[in-house]
Formats: sequence, structure tokens, C-alpha cells
Amino acid sequence: QVQLVESGGGLAQTGGSLRLSCTASGSPLRIDIMGWYRQAPGKQRELVATIIGSDSLNYAGPVKGRFTISRDSAKNTVFLQMNSLKPEDTAVYYCYIRAITEHYWGQGTQVTVSS
Repeated sequence: QVQLVESGGGLAQTGGSLRLSCTASGSPLRIDIMGWYRQAPGKQRELVATIIGSDSLNYAGPVKGRFTISRDSAKNTVFLQMNSLKPEDTAVYYCYIRAITEHYWGQGTQVTVSS
């Protein structure tokens, strides 16, 4: 059984920063992709950022230049550093990993940015 445990969400002001982390535990994993998605009220879940290996990064347009994804492969942990936050970043953020053919999701962590 694989579990993804997220932390770091919360409330921030416009222009502020938050750092999310997500650690995968359980069965031995051969993780190839780690990433973050988000879902705002009334909207579909959307990609925020992914990292393949240690240096292949992909960001959604609205967060490019403000968010940074990184990973600690030894600890099966992925991070999302969010700077210059905007009210439109308010959403539930979900951690995602792909281990060859298996896909896993975290339980979600709320990020709220006040104006």
C-alpha cells in the first residue's frame, strides 16, 4: 500500500510564500514522475508542475517564474516552493506520483491566498 502525505498548505497574503511537501511511503517504489496539481472551487483539476528525474521540470503557464518544484529522490519527497502568491492560486493542491504504470494521489492540502 502506497501513501502520499502532504504538508505545508495554509493561508498566505498576496505576494507571500508557502512551501508544500509530499512524501511517498509504503511498497518499494520506482518513481519516475512526481508533481503537483490543483483544483479550485468549481473548476477542474489542473497541472501545476511536474519533475521527471532530477532536472526535467515542467510548469503550467500561470505559475511559471513564481513556483519551483524539486525532489529528494532518496526520501521519495517532492516539494513545491510557491512565491509571489496571488488570490487565483487559491485551491486544493494534490501531490501526484507515477511509479512506472501506477498512479498515486495525495489527499490534498488547502492553499488560500488573501487579497
